[in-house]
Amino acid sequence: MRFADVVATSTTVGATRSRNAKSAALRELLSAAGPEVPVVVAWLSGDIPQGRLGIGWRTLRDLQVPPVAASILTVEEVDATLTRLAGTTGTGSVAARAELLRGLFGRATDAEQGFLFRLLTGELRQGALTGVMVEAIIAVSGQPAALVRRAHMLTGSLPDTATLAIDGGAQALADVGLQVGRAVSPMLATPADGLDAALADLGPDLVVDHKLDGARIQVHRDGDDVAVFTRTLNDVTSRVPDLVAVVRELPLTSAILDGETLTLHDDGRPRPFQETMSRFGSMVHTDPDVADEPRLLRPFFFDCLHLDGEDLIDEPLAHRLDALDSVAAQLRITSQRHPTPEAAKAVLDAALAAGHEGVMVKSLTGPYAAGRRGKSWQKVKPVHTLDLVVLGAEWGSGRRTGYLSNLHLGARDPDGGDPVMVGKTFKGLTDALLRWQTEEFPRHEAHRDSHTVYLRPEIVVEIELDGVQRSSRYPGGVALRFARVLRYRPDKTAAEGDDIDTVRGLLR
Repeated sequence: MRFADVVATSTTVGATRSRNAKSAALRELLSAAGPEVPVVVAWLSGDIPQGRLGIGWRTLRDLQVPPVAASILTVEEVDATLTRLAGTTGTGSVAARAELLRGLFGRATDAEQGFLFRLLTGELRQGALTGVMVEAIIAVSGQPAALVRRAHMLTGSLPDTATLAIDGGAQALADVGLQVGRAVSPMLATPADGLDAALADLGPDLVVDHKLDGARIQVHRDGDDVAVFTRTLNDVTSRVPDLVAVVRELPLTSAILDGETLTLHDDGRPRPFQETMSRFGSMVHTDPDVADEPRLLRPFFFDCLHLDGEDLIDEPLAHRLDALDSVAAQLRITSQRHPTPEAAKAVLDAALAAGHEGVMVKSLTGPYAAGRRGKSWQKVKPVHTLDLVVLGAEWGSGRRTGYLSNLHLGARDPDGGDPVMVGKTFKGLTDALLRWQTEEFPRHEAHRDSHTVYLRPEIVVEIELDGVQRSSRYPGGVALRFARVLRYRPDKTAAEGDDIDTVRGLLR
């Protein structure tokens, strides 16, 4: 397949907000891709099959290789070059990698160079296209939608799903199951209109859990082998030996457990979220007042997807909780099954008094719908919060002169387009956050003018707000009311931020 065809499809998909138009363009490309479908799917999802190549933005910017006039590259040639780049290490590797890049860019047209630049720098992030890509795979393969979606849920990989659907067919898709050690997309919750509304929606066969202010974890154990994944499916096992040690002590042979982890004060109250996240690595703002010595991470579990050879993902939550309690009752998040309205209110009050965010209300009859935000899990918090994407930041004035301050905020487009701007705010920004933003944001810069640094849609921030109002000022038709920054969310990607439909849903 010609590389130019992939680039043209990416341009088409990025230029339209129509879900149907995106899906049609992807279907046409995948139908012609043949054995190169996995590579094409990966690229258009913003991923590189070879993994991290260690190529920086400045390296690519400094190439200065003139483009060719007519397209000559193939998908096979580009993929082979990226494989050679990934395998070039050791003495002399810097010069060798630069030569490979110059050779690749020297055979690319201007449009192809632009695509390669965005792909290699991580700027070609089209995670919100996942749903549209799955639809295209269903259409091209002709396989049942339920089988394709389930395979994607269990593999967590669009390229693998495409290969199974197109080459393997229905049986290959049906054979996909849980695999201990391979991360599963986490089930997500829907914001509730309040505790009473959630109880009315799901009752009476429900459970109410404390909603902790921690980091989502998925823990896999197979014998003595333990793996810990974040909500974005990153493997952080080497960074959390304290969690690994706790899970190794559980009386079981194999398991997949879903939960949260956080650090605690001596009195048992949760420590700041950013301190917990600092254990997971990159792009974390650390408060200078937080001690340098890392504190012990504590695991708290609320679900069990597999236990000792039995897959539980399709079992009702009540069954999964029984399994969890049989091996890790001491690590269960505080909860109550079948509470009366008064008892549920007491659970919420206790959670807030303990310093947690609120409660989760869950149907005890529902299966684990990995990767989906359904009504069977609802989160109840005393204030409105949204996870939004930072689109840019304006240079401050007065005491904020010299700092990037006023944030431009965007909601995810569920159809895979660019984030939709819904407001600005500088409220809630401490001096420490201002310093961090000014240092961190240029690393994600797309372009700038004299007033604003515009960012690639990569950084997620949690915003507290009183609500939203109709507005013609922003393209989404809504604007945030009294928005303030709560914290940054390095545990989330832009594809996991709240979408514009969720924001509009706050209209009264």
